[in-house]
Amino acid sequence: MKQKLIGAFAAACIMALASTSAQAANCNPSKKAGDDLSPVEAQAVYDCLKGDLHKGYMKGGKGWIPAAFVKNYQNWTIASKYPAAPGFHGSRFLVTYVNKVGAAEYLKFKEENVNIPAGTVIAKESFKVTAKGKVRKGPLFFMQKTKAGKSPKTMDWYYMAVSPGGKPMKINPVKACSKCHLENFSDRGGLGYPIEEARVGN
Repeated sequence: MKQKLIGAFAAACIMALASTSAQAANCNPSKKAGDDLSPVEAQAVYDCLKGDLHKGYMKGGKGWIPAAFVKNYQNWTIASKYPAAPGFHGSRFLVTYVNKVGAAEYLKFKEENVNIPAGTVIAKESFKVTAKGKVRKGPLFFMQKTKAGKSPKTMDWYYMAVSPGGKPMKINPVKACSKCHLENFSDRGGLGYPIEEARVGN
């Protein structure tokens, strides 16, 4: 009886692994495109990954990252019509969400005189497609706007990231995040927007 139970358990594990592998394979685009995907193709990959991305980010403790951000970001306002083409963030496709505090101001996509309010939180899901057409899940990135003067080196932004497996990522927020944002987006208060054609409203 014990051997039968062990055998049944092993079979169930094998079936579960096979199912997971099949599900991941189903998210791969039908061509060896790398980052050369059309908006429709990129959206299809994201639609397939969306649930699994969130489940992965939710795993385990979140340490210094507010767990509510990770739990709720997919209910925030979406700022990209489809996953933005690779560029920053390690050439990953990005899907951007903004919480209620900052959504109205962010979605103006202003290039100057940006007045993003304290309490704004921006979330960016990410994934990559290899040159062979294999999908790779990416981190979940957060930017949180703090009170004026609280973090002058970063224009009052806090940066955080969660790995695809749910672990808070130990990063240097100045060197890894803020330096790039200030070098490329200082005129708009450090904000990185989706590429123009992917922005909601365009």
